[in-house]
Parts: sequence; structure tokens; C-alpha cells
Amino acid sequence: MIEEQVSIKVGQEIKGKTWGVTEQFLQVHDIVLVNGQPKIERIDTDKADGTIIAYVPVKDEPFYFAVYFDNKESLNIAGIGTESYNSVYFRATSDKLTFDELTSLTTIKSTGGWDKGQKRKLGTGIYEFSSINIEPNPEPDEFEDKMKKLLDLLEQDNEGIKKLGDRADGQIQVAIKFHNGNTMLGGPHLDKEIIRRLSDLNLSVDFDLYADGNLFKED
Repeated sequence: MIEEQVSIKVGQEIKGKTWGVTEQFLQVHDIVLVNGQPKIERIDTDKADGTIIAYVPVKDEPFYFAVYFDNKESLNIAGIGTESYNSVYFRATSDKLTFDELTSLTTIKSTGGWDKGQKRKLGTGIYEFSSINIEPNPEPDEFEDKMKKLLDLLEQDNEGIKKLGDRADGQIQVAIKFHNGNTMLGGPHLDKEIIRRLSDLNLSVDFDLYADGNLFKED
């Protein structure tokens, strides 16, 4: 029921452009449509404060048009914006250990990886090191939520993750692709609790930040 109501209200907003930011955004970008209606990649109903977020993919871009609703009861639109493409995952690499040897060091199931000497999936050549990846939620979500969900998973095998850090190059990888609407990109925030949890796992974080899309038109 919520999904249907959210879908209807997102469609009405994109058609009616009652929020100025909607009109501003649609002047420079197109959203993805399915049968003439906005495609909704994900509806996030997990927020502690009851806020609901609908993520709408943008044509030929990695980031999302985001519609924020106040709560499940009223489903009033509380805000419009964009959400970056956020990829947050753990990766361990080694030029000595195989993929199977890396996976054997933790009880957490990997979500991807390869063996040293395996042919690259993209381009030519072979991988010069083995790798395992652990990414619990590749779907659209805010950076802070993705980081917390990843840490929740990694903490289920604290010792195994530490082994991967000691015997291989294990760290958290973050890739963020912002909408460069007005050159004010903002950036990820690591609060004290996240930093403490990273320290307990003995993990570092590597950030790759990108700016994509078209600038807003000036008035």
C-alpha cells in the first residue's frame, strides 16, 4: 500500500513540479520512466524518525532524484533533492593468497572477488592479485546508513576481519558520485561512533569521490 501511494505522489510531483527544486532539476536532467511513469529504484522505510525516501534513477547518470516523505501515516512530501550513488564495501586483496584462502579467513560470505591470474571482466589482461568483496546493500541508500550496515555485518566476525587486515590488505572502500548541480558537493561524515567501530576492527577507509551531471541553470 505504501509503495503504491509513494509511487503515485512521486509521479504527481514530477508532473506538477510543485517544488522549485523539482523544476530546477528537470530543466537539466531527465528521470527514468517505465510505461510513462517514474521508475522508483527503492523506497526506504527504515529510518528511525519515520521518514520515507523514494529513489528515482536519473537517465544516463549514477545519482538519484530523491523524494522525502514525512511519515507513513500522512505521506506528505517533506523535501526534494538528489542522493549520490554510494558504494560502501569491504575489500581484501593479496598477491599471495588465493580467493578461496581469503574467504576461509572469515565466516562472512563474500559478495564478489577474483583469483590472481584470472582474466579481467572489463578490458584486457589478468588480475595481478586476488580479492574478495563484502557489500551487504548495493541498493540506493545514504552513505551513513551504508557504512553502519556494513559495520553491523563485519562485526559479526571481528576476528576474521582482523585476520584479513593482518594477512591481506583489508580496508573499507567508498565510491561516491555526486550530482554537480551547483558545485557545492558536500561530503561524507564519519561520526565518533563510526570511527570507534572502525578502530575496533582495525580498518581504514579509502574514499573515491566523483562529480557527475549537469549544472543547474542560473535564474
